[in-house]
Parts: sequence; C-alpha cells; structure tokens
Amino acid sequence: MFRWFIVIFLALVLISWISPLLGRLGIGRLPGDFRFRLFGREWFIPLTSTVLISLLIGLIGRLV
Repeated sequence: MFRWFIVIFLALVLISWISPLLGRLGIGRLPGDFRFRLFGREWFIPLTSTVLISLLIGLIGRLV
C-alpha cells in the first residue's frame, strides 16, 4: 500500500510539472475541456485532453 502512495505522489508531481508544457501545446484548451468557477475557486476538468493523451499513449504502447 505504501508503494501506491509513492506512485500516486510521483504521478501528481509529474502531472503538475508537465501541465504548463501541455498548455503551451494547446492541450487543456480543446473542446470538451471544462473550466468553471465555483465557490471562489477555478475548477478544470480535461475530458477531451485525457482521451487524446490516452489514445496517444496506447498507440505508442502498441508500437513498442
């Protein structure tokens, strides 16, 4: 169980590091990526970007 905490922590660190880079490439601003303000906080739900990145990773996985 401790390993999963480490994996989740490292994944969150990696995502927070890569997020600005992907934003410059246009990922996160696609149709289907939702941004809204609720309770004074900005929320972001990247549905289309998640599907696009998953398809790209799946394609790379099949080729390798």
